[in-house]
Amino acid sequence: MSKGSVLPQYIAGLSASFGAMCMGASIGWSSPVEKMITEETDYGFEISSGQFGWISALLTLGATVICIPVGFMIDWIGRRPTMLALIPPYMVGWVLMLFAKNVTMLYFGRFILGMCGGAFCVTAPMYCTEISTTALRGTIGSFFQLLIVSGVFYGYLVGAFVPLTTINILCSILPLIFAAVHIFMPESPVYLAMKGRNEETAKALQWLRGKDADISEELKEILDEAQKQNDQPKVNVLAALRRPVTRKGLGISVLLQIFQQWTGINAILFYSTSIFEDVGSGLSGSNSTILIGVTQTTTTLVAVAIIDKAGRRILLLISGVFMAITTCLMGVYFQMSESDPDSVVGLGWLPIVSICIFIVFFSIGFGPVPWLVMAELFSEDIKSFGGSIAGTSNWLSAFMVTLLFPILKDSIGPGPTFWIFTAIAVLAFFYALFFVPETKGKTILEIQDMLAGGKVQKPEKNET
Repeated sequence: MSKGSVLPQYIAGLSASFGAMCMGASIGWSSPVEKMITEETDYGFEISSGQFGWISALLTLGATVICIPVGFMIDWIGRRPTMLALIPPYMVGWVLMLFAKNVTMLYFGRFILGMCGGAFCVTAPMYCTEISTTALRGTIGSFFQLLIVSGVFYGYLVGAFVPLTTINILCSILPLIFAAVHIFMPESPVYLAMKGRNEETAKALQWLRGKDADISEELKEILDEAQKQNDQPKVNVLAALRRPVTRKGLGISVLLQIFQQWTGINAILFYSTSIFEDVGSGLSGSNSTILIGVTQTTTTLVAVAIIDKAGRRILLLISGVFMAITTCLMGVYFQMSESDPDSVVGLGWLPIVSICIFIVFFSIGFGPVPWLVMAELFSEDIKSFGGSIAGTSNWLSAFMVTLLFPILKDSIGPGPTFWIFTAIAVLAFFYALFFVPETKGKTILEIQDMLAGGKVQKPEKNET
């Protein structure tokens, strides 16, 4: 039997995940432009710090409201057409950002960009897991997080060296690059099989496994599973949610997404420039955020390389421990600086090192794993809706954290604010320890059996 090539899977996975780079650039945009548009009025009109807070937060609110509708859309028209359909509204969002004449145009632009990015956050991980072999599912499923952090780094990088209009132009070309590449990719074979398009299923699978690969066994499995699903009586969403295995998978998926955000990652990314300037570290805010971007991208690359070898659960546990330690240290530094400024003289490096270590361990665990697990835990008939609920919980949490962080920082102080993140990271560690199953090397059917309390038989051999 010919094993074919893994390269087409990597190409298709990276192509779909490039939509996440578009969203990452929108996230990274906020930090370097904060001073440009609030102090230097580069847009030509006044923007208060409160209005900037909403400009930042509306991105995540847009992502929140789109996740459930896009879950139905990807089952209706498909994974690939849904992602390509996001490009026109993406461009509308960036046109509003480019030619904004008032803060309302910025609000609408950011909200639209968030909707498009949030839609990718549901669709791309699902597409990646459906095109992958079991042996590569963790690696390709992690491309999504890799491209998000690459997009954040891109936003930081262009924001450090070019003026506002150029930043907006350089970010707006990313959706066009995605469309130019992804239009040549195949649709998910799993989706095609579910729709009874068997000939197209075979063509897509052959493309993904390589022209010389023997796909007969895998194709039979996909078609048989699709037939089994189609032969069953159509189950509405509420009926599917009554299944204990679905509720268990949904609970795990949603809580991992909530923990991902409430440990503070987006608060740090959105406000990193101002945090570094507050500590008087000697590094400019833009250079410090570039340091964050390099750290996050490099470490996520490591996570992509090891996630199918180390497993999902162990990475979550390591991630939780170090996120708790580093946010605690940040809290200590800021509390000391408020009570006795002289006590932190010469310690400006501490929050920078803490933030970088936080990002290292976030990026190997709670960064990529929740998105991957979200696409692994559900049966085909509820996968889109389950992923939508999980995605909604992620972006709603991101919206709340982004909006509440500056409010908490001003009202109770930065020290106690970071200690809240510490407590949540501790909870995340214990949740992963006691409740999150290991899905490495298991097929979707085996994962369903495991959630239902059955004994999982490890595959004798993983296809590569």
